[in-house]
Formats: sequence, structure tokens, C-alpha cells
Amino acid sequence: MTDALLDIRGLRASYGAVEVLRGVDFVVNRGEIVALLGTNGAGKSTILRSISGLLTPDAGQILFEGNDVAGAATEATVRLGITQVPGGRGLLPNLSVEENLRMGAYPIRRDKPAVKAGFERVYATFPRLAERRKQLAGLMSGGEAQMVAIGRALMLQPKLMMIDELSLGLAPLIVQQLVQVVRDINASGVSMILVEQSANLALSVTDHAYFIEKGVIRFDGSSGELLRRDDLLRSVFLAASAKEGAA
Repeated sequence: MTDALLDIRGLRASYGAVEVLRGVDFVVNRGEIVALLGTNGAGKSTILRSISGLLTPDAGQILFEGNDVAGAATEATVRLGITQVPGGRGLLPNLSVEENLRMGAYPIRRDKPAVKAGFERVYATFPRLAERRKQLAGLMSGGEAQMVAIGRALMLQPKLMMIDELSLGLAPLIVQQLVQVVRDINASGVSMILVEQSANLALSVTDHAYFIEKGVIRFDGSSGELLRRDDLLRSVFLAASAKEGAA
């Protein structure tokens, strides 16, 4: 597709002898938010890790703006405009909010105007973080910590932002606020991949969706159509319910 920002073709990836992705095709068009759904262990996070350079694929292409970045170092993919909000947020609890955000700008740390612009962008998106920029990240609420994680990914003015579990462990009101932030970031021109345990949430925010099971894409189509596929979504709902019951 001529408007494809990310075009993954025949992606295969494994951990040791265990093959996790078995020939995945996956496209994100410019300006699009794409939902990536599936049960635990289906390969969702492995796709994100392959895109960001945290995992070298066994085979396949990861075309970003037409250039194959499969196997590229993480710092190289970040410089190209690919950022990730990891599941569990991945903050450094003994550093302040500002220091955590600065870590997101590490690849451009010598470009002081760009770093300053990054802080301005984040604090305009999350005024609460500007008020608490000296607070230790480990002392923040779950919602505030997720704001820091998203803010860190915004420091580089990304072209593609990948969010792994936006709503995990958060109250519904906070999730609604973050969903609006996601929409606003997307409206500013940032394409997104949203990996979510909450299928309803993911499909309410996106137009296009993929469903992956055992390393194979089983659905590629509109989010509305996937909402009508009870045979696929039932497994996600059951997994989410089991996770909430264990929490």
C-alpha cells in the first residue's frame, strides 16, 4: 500500500527452539490506530519487540517508510521515529518524573532544543506531570505512572507509537482519560499500534484490527467486524477475566 507506514511481511521469530511468530503479515497505514488482539502468549509482544529491535526475527521483512528495519538496533529504530510504551510501564522508580522522561530523549540528548521541545510537548499533553516533574516515579499512582510512560515515548516526536496494555490495572475513569490522550496524540499525526487485554477498549478506539493466535494472524479487518466475531473474542474475554480474578 502506498500509504503504509509499517508493512510487515512473513515475519517469523522465536525464543530459543520455540517458534512464536509463524509468518505474520501486518500493516499500519499513516495516521491509523491499529488494534492487535490475542490471548496471552499468542505473539503480540513479540511483534512489538521485533519492530522496535529488541528481538531479531528469524525471517521476514519489517518495512518502515519503505526501509527494512528487521534486525536493526533499538537505538536505530527509535531514531527513525518508532517508540514503545511497554506493558508494566517500565519506569525507573528511584528517578524523578523529569529524569524518566529525559531517558526517552536519550538518542537525541545532545540536541538540546529537541529535548526542550520534547518536554514542552509532554507537559502540554499531561499538565499534571509538569506539576510533579520532581516527584519520584515510584511514588506515583498507576494512572500517573502510565502518563509518564506515554510521555517518555512522546519525547522524540514519534511517527509510530506502540502501546502495550494501556488499561492494565487502572480505574475506568483513568482509562477514559488516557483513551482521549491516545486519540489526541493520533490526531497530531502519530500512527499507533494498541495491544490490549480489553478487547472492547481496543476496538472502540481503532478502525482496523488484527487477531493473532499461536503466532498466526487469524483475523485482519475492520474493528467493527471483529467485534462481531464471538468465536475469536471469547478467548480474549476469558483470559482478561482470569487475569482480573487472579489480581
